Amino acid sequence: MTQHNVGALVVVKPGEDKSIAGIVTERDYLRKIIVQGRSSKSTKVGDIMTEENKLITVKPDTRVLQAMQLMTEKRIRHIPVIDGTGMVGMVSIGDIVRAVVSEHREELNRLNAFIQGGY
Repeated sequence: MTQHNVGALVVVKPGEDKSIAGIVTERDYLRKIIVQGRSSKSTKVGDIMTEENKLITVKPDTRVLQAMQLMTEKRIRHIPVIDGTGMVGMVSIGDIVRAVVSEHREELNRLNAFIQGGY
């Protein structure tokens, strides 16, 4: 994860690319390997991942604000995006922040244009 600068990995069910078995995050690794003094060489990903039945997910049509509220409320930094066929992506808190900043920047530009008479 460090090598590829990602904070979470999706664990898929064997032979099913879009079917999630769980998710493993930096936080999982820290809490379940480092803090507990376990070996990362002998511990299986399935032993430390958040399992499918405990995952918080969103749909592709979920609003950014809703996803942000859910992530804040549940204190999570990564959330899988699921549709009728399975997983289609994952959103991080960084993705959410970038979307919100972009939206605010666009609104600011519109307001500046209005104030300057360029509407």
